[in-house]
Amino acid sequence: METRKGIFAGEDPFGIAKRWLEEAADSEINDPNAIALSTVDADGMPNSRVVLLKEIEPDAFVFYTNYTSAKAAELDQAGRAAFVMHWKSLRRQVRVRGLISKEDGPKADAYYKSRSLKSRLGAWASDQSKPLSSRAALMTEVAKVTAKKGANPERPPFWGGYRLAPLEIEFWADGEFRLHDRFVWRRDDLSARWTVTRLNP
Repeated sequence: METRKGIFAGEDPFGIAKRWLEEAADSEINDPNAIALSTVDADGMPNSRVVLLKEIEPDAFVFYTNYTSAKAAELDQAGRAAFVMHWKSLRRQVRVRGLISKEDGPKADAYYKSRSLKSRLGAWASDQSKPLSSRAALMTEVAKVTAKKGANPERPPFWGGYRLAPLEIEFWADGEFRLHDRFVWRRDDLSARWTVTRLNP
């Protein structure tokens, strides 16, 4: 079996993902933690949008959203999702597929408190993914929430996190003449050992 070297070295895919994200933070101008999150609705129609990855845990990837949004409904219904992180500056990407669970406890409370006050109030004001009559209507709702909730709003009951526990993680790096390097980590279930395979470009 080929020994993985350089940027692909390591026996823990979460450690490799963290290392790549840390490197991207030094070179990406905006949001190196942006991920394109893909879901499917009840009819099997796919959907993708960019969200911000907030933590790489020892066994999962965590992001936050409004639980009444379209993405949350799709995550809850399917119980699985995929995302890709792509860094143009590094010419690398990480693709992840796996199982979804909610992060709706103290960790979600702590992350909510770490956000700016305007972002916390915005979470209360926005009925995410629902029709909006105008920008002015949104700003009016923000003003109402600000007057009601004050300077230390609690986390909304309809806002929190999701944890994606992967069954597959692929690390991709650009190669000359499109001869890219790709290694995919796979496991049959969350308790199984990873297998690592080099893929053709």
